[in-house]
Amino acid sequence: MAGRRLGSETPRVFTAPLRDLTPETSRGFEFIEFTEDILELTLLPWQKWLAIHALELNEDGTFRFRTVVLLVARQNGKSTLMQALSLWVMFVIGAPLVIGTAQSLDIAEEQWSEAVELAESIPELADMVQHVNRTNGKKALELTSGERYKVAAASRRGGRGLTGDLILLDELREHQNWEAWGAVTKTTMARPHAQIWAASNAGDIASVVLRHLRSLAHRSLGWPDGEEGMVDLPATVEADDSLGIFEWSSAPGRGVWDRDGWAEANPSLGYTITERAISSAASSDPEHVFRTEVMCQFVNVAGTGPFPTGSWAATSVEKVSRDPSRQAVYCVDMSHDRTWMHVALAFWDTEGRVRAEIVASRPGVDWVLPWLIDPARRVSPDYVTMQTRGAPVSSLADGFEDAGLEVIKWEGAHLAGWHGLAYDLVRAAVADDRDDTIPLPFTHGEQPNLDVAAVTAVIKAIGDGWVIDRKNSPQDAAPLVAVIGAIGALLSNPAPAVVSAYEERGLLVLD
Repeated sequence: MAGRRLGSETPRVFTAPLRDLTPETSRGFEFIEFTEDILELTLLPWQKWLAIHALELNEDGTFRFRTVVLLVARQNGKSTLMQALSLWVMFVIGAPLVIGTAQSLDIAEEQWSEAVELAESIPELADMVQHVNRTNGKKALELTSGERYKVAAASRRGGRGLTGDLILLDELREHQNWEAWGAVTKTTMARPHAQIWAASNAGDIASVVLRHLRSLAHRSLGWPDGEEGMVDLPATVEADDSLGIFEWSSAPGRGVWDRDGWAEANPSLGYTITERAISSAASSDPEHVFRTEVMCQFVNVAGTGPFPTGSWAATSVEKVSRDPSRQAVYCVDMSHDRTWMHVALAFWDTEGRVRAEIVASRPGVDWVLPWLIDPARRVSPDYVTMQTRGAPVSSLADGFEDAGLEVIKWEGAHLAGWHGLAYDLVRAAVADDRDDTIPLPFTHGEQPNLDVAAVTAVIKAIGDGWVIDRKNSPQDAAPLVAVIGAIGALLSNPAPAVVSAYEERGLLVLD
């Protein structure tokens, strides 16, 4: 249609090629031919541009980039591009193993399923398919020549024991620690032609992996957006010439209704995304949501949260020793959108302080109960608590009790009461009458998902008190809710614990 606004073919921030890109210096041209002629998929201009630049070759024929960071707003076609890439790597290059992962196993398996369906729909590719394992948790595509495409969970165990040639990580923004990244990307260490593709829209302060990689890449480009919001990189961290960034994002300073900014972050605008759809989102979304999801901008929404200014930071103590003669309590909570589960542990340390920290955070629901009842769990809590009425996690309570867990019901007057207990412990760190010679009554570790929740969570009144408002908090508040519940249960049930065999041997290992 004449006069339509088109998204930018070229990313606003990108790692420039070392030389002219031709079929001799980039395998992107070969990928485009395979995708359009064999897979019969029409690539958009930006997808072609990215393929040519991200698949640039060194003089020795290896890929210039071992790690490709792709940043682009939601629903622009990054997943489709990576599905085609996985098939090209298998059927054309002959890479022995492709590993796909995402923020949840279900999403990774869905992307795998679409790639398999695409391959099976094309006779000349279908003839090369040896076996398809569609078992949940074990999905794999295997070719007659031995190449495989497997799905791995985004966890500390994902991909361990494998040797990968192409690693696909979707929604890198959801990696709130280095466990999944460390597990799956190190499968490429012995493969000279391997690549890691990490795709995402903009992250937030909890996106530790994405922020680190983006900061490394921006630093090598001379900080095109400035250093605000970037990770403070040690001077000893050298530039990585095998890291490439391709970032379609709205430039800093763009207003929400700046349509040129929309085009910068949405390269599929005018093809598969309409201005009307973006306009609707701009009208209905809170500004920080629109900037993150549609403008692909990093937005720091940190404020003061429910605690007095500076108190949460003042209670951060990196390492403590647990008093094994006193009890420990787990609390489980679920994000408002039911996509993430968090487990907090509260215990007494050897200085008589309450300690609380997140010991497990993962997408999905099914992992929580097996995790809690695992006989190898090295911290054996005396109790487990959760909100048993009116909260997203409440639906799991019956299953926990059926499994033999002693569940303390967090409901009624305890809802606001336990929030008050946690508030008083944190507030004491900055109280006007605080005696600095007396140890803090409460400590926590430095954990991005918990720290973000503690400084962004919104509260709502309930009776004469207040509780955390998961729905209206700008970030996932469930980690903080879990910590508050664990603290409340710990202080409300002071019976001494039975020392486990693990604790007698001095082993305190938090998963």
